[in-house]
Amino acid sequence: MKSIFTLVLAIVSFSAMAQVNSMTTNLYDSYSKYKEASLDNRRIKHDDIQPLIMKLESDPKYTVQKVGESIKGKKISLISIGTGDTSVFLWSQMHGDEPTATQAIFDIFNFLNSADFKSEKEELLSKVTLHFLPMLNPDGAEVFTRRNVLGVDINRDALMLQSPESKILKRIRDSLDADFGFNLHDQSTYYNAERTAKPATISYLAPAYNYEKDINDVRGNAMKVIVYMNSIIQKYAPGQVGRYNDDFEPRAFGDNIQLWGTSAILIESGGYKNDVEKQEIRKLNFVSILSACYIIATGEYKSIPLEDYEKIPENDRKLFDLKIERFTHKLLGNDYILDIGINHLEVEDKNHETFYNVGSIVEKGDLSTFYGYETLDATGYRLIEGKVYPEIVQTMTDLEAMDIYGLLKSGYTYVRLAQFSQKDKDVSVPINILSKDQKVPGFYVNIGNNPNFVLQKDGSVDYAVVNGFLINLQTKKSNFKNAIFYK
Repeated sequence: MKSIFTLVLAIVSFSAMAQVNSMTTNLYDSYSKYKEASLDNRRIKHDDIQPLIMKLESDPKYTVQKVGESIKGKKISLISIGTGDTSVFLWSQMHGDEPTATQAIFDIFNFLNSADFKSEKEELLSKVTLHFLPMLNPDGAEVFTRRNVLGVDINRDALMLQSPESKILKRIRDSLDADFGFNLHDQSTYYNAERTAKPATISYLAPAYNYEKDINDVRGNAMKVIVYMNSIIQKYAPGQVGRYNDDFEPRAFGDNIQLWGTSAILIESGGYKNDVEKQEIRKLNFVSILSACYIIATGEYKSIPLEDYEKIPENDRKLFDLKIERFTHKLLGNDYILDIGINHLEVEDKNHETFYNVGSIVEKGDLSTFYGYETLDATGYRLIEGKVYPEIVQTMTDLEAMDIYGLLKSGYTYVRLAQFSQKDKDVSVPINILSKDQKVPGFYVNIGNNPNFVLQKDGSVDYAVVNGFLINLQTKKSNFKNAIFYK
């Protein structure tokens, strides 16, 4: 009799999980209907989300409360929906330059406001109450920086509670006594899933609540939900999930929230090829968070094997934007075979609304255990420093009319312009600009240098690297964003 009961229970559980998986697929396929179009880039600010929150205030199914202010007086709001006994608390952007999940939260509101998935939403909101605290660090978001105005990392202020934002987070957690907490972050795009070339597009952690890394029911439930979320991401970004090291950090909110009795789930949005603004990753947040909330509502997470959590590969940090392997480089009369790793560093404009890239060599030598979003096997190619075109070009219009790829193929990575009024340092054409009297920046294959060179083989220049961007001169293909104006 017991075995028949177990079989029936398993069939019911499988059927319910299949329903969740079907919902997930439909959410992914229909995402464009819910994407909040006004939040279309990473550098969102407090003013960008206030009109959206005001709309929710006028909707009776939401409760919107001002729960405090940032150091500079920006309002911080808690937005709640649902009538269920299970409390789920989601907070985002405690680091001001980590906005991907904030965008996804407003996509989730659009989904909840739609007429779609009626039965699923009724089940979700009758069993769960969702509490959202988007943009905990609005002052940091204003200047797109990690810390708050006090210079404090809010995620290391769980004990001293020096910052008003930290006090707000602690007070809300305690008042809700939430069953589950989603701690939503961004991580560097240079993390990869351990021992693979795949970026850690999403990384998870069920933080430890003590140095021994014990697993009680609270932490175990977080692990089970993460296992399910991993299965969702694997459908759309296979192999691109990492698991954070779970060493106990006594100052961190995630670790303490786990200790205080809320099943804490850390989600980090990393990198995805050709997704600089993280819009595909935003979509993955939307789908996986909603799906996780749904299995929390149904209770299906309880049957997920705990041991599957350890099967998620650990995070590693061995990715470059560009890796060039095994090129030949001459130094002091001798030839050497080297690899280099190049990253495209972001430089903010003065209003912190956009950015340009400055390429930088960040590693060299034997990089056989590292990977690149873009990798070139340069075996047999010789690296040659880029030259300055000998004639002065009068205007930008004149430059744009020239055969720039031809210039690169001749080894030129710089031109001089007689008239150039560009205020910022970024240049839209794939060649660097010098003023007419500017000296040539010296280039060496050294860490920290801005890479501008060509790769030559058998007398033919087939590739150029301009400001760290690789340009295939045979096909003219590249992911070039900008060159540099050397003032």
